[in-house]
Amino acid sequence: MKTPAGKECPHYYADFHRQRSKQECRLAKRNPASAAWKPGDCVRCAVPDILRANASPHLNLTLTIRPGIVFGIGRAVVVTAHCEKHQVAVADAFVGCPQCNEERPGFDLFRDVINTLDDPQTP
Repeated sequence: MKTPAGKECPHYYADFHRQRSKQECRLAKRNPASAAWKPGDCVRCAVPDILRANASPHLNLTLTIRPGIVFGIGRAVVVTAHCEKHQVAVADAFVGCPQCNEERPGFDLFRDVINTLDDPQTP
């Protein structure tokens, strides 16, 4: 479903059918340590971009909204990732779990090509 920021996100839910007015982020709702979600938080959220970049079925995302000082100033949206298969924290959710990436067929060939592009000594 499209978020108020205009991006597709599977964790966003809205229902405006027949006089209803319900909007929620189900990812933020799962985290009890998170502040209450507001539609403006979707603008700063990286979850749709992460899911578009990384389609790993083992990636578990946690969304934490930290409240601002006054009137929402300084409000932060923090996304952390965890690999359920290898039980490790993922440093960069856009790239995914390094162990899962090593298991993928053809990843070593891809890594070699990237390394040759980065090496200035190659013709």
